[in-house]
Amino acid sequence: MKNKGSHLYSALRTPLAFVWNMVLAYGVYWLCRLVYWAENAQTFSGLWIENSWQDLVKGAWMFDSSAILYTNVLWALMMLIPLRQKERDAWQLAAKWLFVIVNSLAIVINLADAAYFPYTGRRTTASVFNEFSREGNLMSIFGVEVLRHWYLVIAGVILIIALWKGYRRPAPYPSRQRGERRGSLAYYVIQTLCLIAFIPFCISGMRGGLSHAVRPITISNANQYVSRPADAAFVLNTPFSLIRTWGKKPFVAPTYFEDEAQMTAIYTPLHQPTDSTIVRHKNVVILIVESFGEEYIKGGYAPFVDSLQKQSLTWEQTFANGRKSIDAMPSILSSIPMFVEPFFLTPASMNTVGGIARELKQEGYHSAFFHGAENGSMGFQAFARATGFEQYYGRTEYNDDKRFDGDADFDGMWAIWDEPFLQFMATHLSDQPEPFIASVFTASSHHPYAIPEAYRDTFPEGQLPIHKCIRYTDYALRRFFETAQQKPWYMNTLFVLTADHTNQSHDAYYQSDLGLYRVPIMIYDPSGKMPRGVAKGIAQQIDIMPTVLGWLGYSKPYVAFGTDLLSTPADKTWAVSYNNGIYQYLKGQRFLQFDGQEARALYRLETDPLLQANYIGHDSCQAGMTDELKSIIQQYMLRMNQDQLIVR
Repeated sequence: MKNKGSHLYSALRTPLAFVWNMVLAYGVYWLCRLVYWAENAQTFSGLWIENSWQDLVKGAWMFDSSAILYTNVLWALMMLIPLRQKERDAWQLAAKWLFVIVNSLAIVINLADAAYFPYTGRRTTASVFNEFSREGNLMSIFGVEVLRHWYLVIAGVILIIALWKGYRRPAPYPSRQRGERRGSLAYYVIQTLCLIAFIPFCISGMRGGLSHAVRPITISNANQYVSRPADAAFVLNTPFSLIRTWGKKPFVAPTYFEDEAQMTAIYTPLHQPTDSTIVRHKNVVILIVESFGEEYIKGGYAPFVDSLQKQSLTWEQTFANGRKSIDAMPSILSSIPMFVEPFFLTPASMNTVGGIARELKQEGYHSAFFHGAENGSMGFQAFARATGFEQYYGRTEYNDDKRFDGDADFDGMWAIWDEPFLQFMATHLSDQPEPFIASVFTASSHHPYAIPEAYRDTFPEGQLPIHKCIRYTDYALRRFFETAQQKPWYMNTLFVLTADHTNQSHDAYYQSDLGLYRVPIMIYDPSGKMPRGVAKGIAQQIDIMPTVLGWLGYSKPYVAFGTDLLSTPADKTWAVSYNNGIYQYLKGQRFLQFDGQEARALYRLETDPLLQANYIGHDSCQAGMTDELKSIIQQYMLRMNQDQLIVR
């Protein structure tokens, strides 16, 4: 009896070690999640109050299971495949190395994403590889971030050591002895049964369930475990987000409306200008200011922009359509919002793309785009060219202009400092034949939150590291307008100023699912012919193109997902965004969140600016808003897939 028990115990060593190591992997993922939460505690401030901890744990278990099984399936097979005794020890040593390497990589990815999260507001997806594929300074950026987040490096080292020390290899099997055949039989039977049992467990864990009614889980499934999209990042893990978005086609057209006429009656991105428009051949300059959120202007960190806004046309509520720099150009210059993934990192970016430069070219406009980073950085040069900008001015052109100081003005990380580059832009605009359309994307108000040495004492630190950069960029904009005022083209120019997205925040109002998108949008006409003041209604980045074209009297049909705010009643204005798998739709004082299948939340902003009371199912606006949002989504997806972003 004792001999039988000994054989059985020996045969169970590998399955027991397998279970222990799986528990170790889950533990490491949870520790990474807690570090992620601690690093971004401000964003997750209401996590444990607004969500059920049981739901958080359940969601984390599901996504961790999927990621762990995807990444460790080869290791699992190495552990469970029955082998001859003389091969087992070497095979198990190789399995240990594989396990530690794979899960160490998962640790590094999760912890690195903890530092990257403040700039995106979500877990990193596979699009990050395209986003930074043209950056030549990634190693220096990575080095700076490693130094800034040294504590995450220490945490990673500790976790990797814990993996190595905590890993359990099956103890060596006893040497040949009497009864070995019986022990070997027990080993092969148990290993085979465990391997067979593992297969459905693996498939179920990878896809989030075995039922035919369960579709393989995706990033958007995280929202069923949290009360607001921003918290979905806690439930998810970065390896899963990368795996589930790798090579995926983001634009899958839903079939909310089978009748196209019904859909277009609710919403259409096709603009048909009226015949009675007044034609104005004014120049247009669009200033896209890095990370220049509304909060900084309200907080007094941008006195010049604040004074400019008082002389401009703006709206009661103004929003970005995305959370990343690469979301901004399509939204602002081509009226294409960010849904699912950044537009020009997807196959749809190969479509023929319209935009304000392409449309105005038909009216005899010349065009130029300015960005002080390395030429080709972030794909901005390619997108500018694809949407009709004839000239591109980047770091190369700046260095070639002997009137400026070249790379002496390089910030050492991203681009030419804002002040000299905006002066460079003002100078070169004087070389443009009128009328012209020009745009600039600034860079200095960006991590690692540095400013030129000459201004260290001029612009002090604020409540957040970015505040001194905002002060510097505000000064750079002041200097730009001071120079522009001396140019002959100034009085005949329409200036549009907005931000690409928001950034660091210390005000709860700007940390909500809606507040994360609050950026300034203002149109300044030095001649005073355009109305000034705060207009009623909602403005979003995708409204800029149709609003400017409407004011100029553009008379040709074009595709734009936004609206002409100057000809749209205030109660018909709206804003959309896509937040961690949730479509967001604002109209009037109602804010709807929709997961692609059903409405998840509806908030009343007039009494609930922090979005704490969900009125889903208890508000008469819900049905109409849901249909409007469905029409926008379906039109968007269809046009992306069918290459219908311009009027042919």
